[in-house]
Amino acid sequence: MDGQLLPVLLLFLLGASGLQGQGQGPERPSEDLLEDTPGEEVPKEDGVLVLDHHTLGLALQEYPALLVEFFAPWCGHCKALAPEYSKAAALLAAESVTATLAKVDGPAEQELTEEFGVTGYPTLKFFRDGNRTHPEEYTGPREAKGIVEWLKRRVGSSATRLEDEEGAQALMDAGDVVVIGFFQDEDVATFLALARDALDMTFGFTDQPKLFQKFGLTKDTVVLFKKFDEGRADFPVDEELGLDLGDLSRFLITHSMLLVTEYSNQGAPGGLPGGGSPAQGAGTGGPGGRGDMVARCPAWTLCWQVLFVVVDVDASNDHVLQYFGLKAEEAPTLRLVNIETTKKYAPPGGGPITSASVAAFCQMVFSGKLKVSWLAPQGGAGRAQPLLGSFPTQHQSSWPGPQPYLLSQEVPPDWDQRPVKTLVGKNFEQVAFDETKNVFVKFCEY
Repeated sequence: MDGQLLPVLLLFLLGASGLQGQGQGPERPSEDLLEDTPGEEVPKEDGVLVLDHHTLGLALQEYPALLVEFFAPWCGHCKALAPEYSKAAALLAAESVTATLAKVDGPAEQELTEEFGVTGYPTLKFFRDGNRTHPEEYTGPREAKGIVEWLKRRVGSSATRLEDEEGAQALMDAGDVVVIGFFQDEDVATFLALARDALDMTFGFTDQPKLFQKFGLTKDTVVLFKKFDEGRADFPVDEELGLDLGDLSRFLITHSMLLVTEYSNQGAPGGLPGGGSPAQGAGTGGPGGRGDMVARCPAWTLCWQVLFVVVDVDASNDHVLQYFGLKAEEAPTLRLVNIETTKKYAPPGGGPITSASVAAFCQMVFSGKLKVSWLAPQGGAGRAQPLLGSFPTQHQSSWPGPQPYLLSQEVPPDWDQRPVKTLVGKNFEQVAFDETKNVFVKFCEY
């Protein structure tokens, strides 16, 4: 696959209104297990087994799929997880899923926490077939339905085998994002491995020629069907290299998102205050909102490089404005963030936001031909003005250049007059990265 999702985030500010397997190592002989008496019952609490160093071995012997939570009674996160964990136990029983939940009081069972490398709470580990030496670290959601889905994809198949058009259509109707692998070769194992952890998508696979024909395919392909935007995205499998897990993962992350995502504190894209991963973000926009921005942004051609986000500046998003050093009256405007470096860029001038202007802005940032200089301070105290982009003459005629910028205090007049120098954003690189000196920097928060 030629494209790659780069860690770059583009925001429209609107105004006015991977996989771990279960190793099959030898099961550790347990002295505690030998001491367990036949027929001894492990106690339960709200449907969850309560284990200690005496009963863990017994539980591993009795339950082939066992998820164990190591908790601390004083831990706030553990207290928040407790009701969801109990709900998950009830759901597993109701759906006859062959997986069992258990918990261990970590501070009271130091021997077990040391054995399993528990360093914080809550820690959850998944044990298969009594294997005590190689439990899988639980990395799934911490709410009941997510816990159940994570377990179901491990004790059963992570994808549905499709034999006919009716089955394929039923699967596609079941979710907003459905991924179907069409395989005539041996790539299905890689596909199923990825499906185990992509809990927000529904997966199916088939080798039926009639389904290849139904969906217009002539070779192995993974197809993502979605009930928004373009509706379908195809990922052809490389005939020589086969299915690459990393490339497929990036493809699914990119194409399962809305072309333009609406920002909210609950699901903020990576790099923003309150944000999660670059693949997340949902909420409400201003007038025109997401639909208006879909029409005006070149997301179709830049979706492998840029995550497009709409921020409604009238919807209690002052912290986002502060992050970018903006005022609400400056909207509508654009900002682009490189999530890896946290550098932010602003287009020059105040022209209209169009597909062409957004594309030109993004491509100029990607060109890497930006020369940086500081402007004289203006406006509020304690802040420096944006860094201006200066480009070679051949670029200036068509596009003045985007502006990367930082927030900073002004450099104090006497910053270098004392044994301990004073650094701010404007002079940090000049001093801290001076190759002729060893520089020790203390970062202070006021």
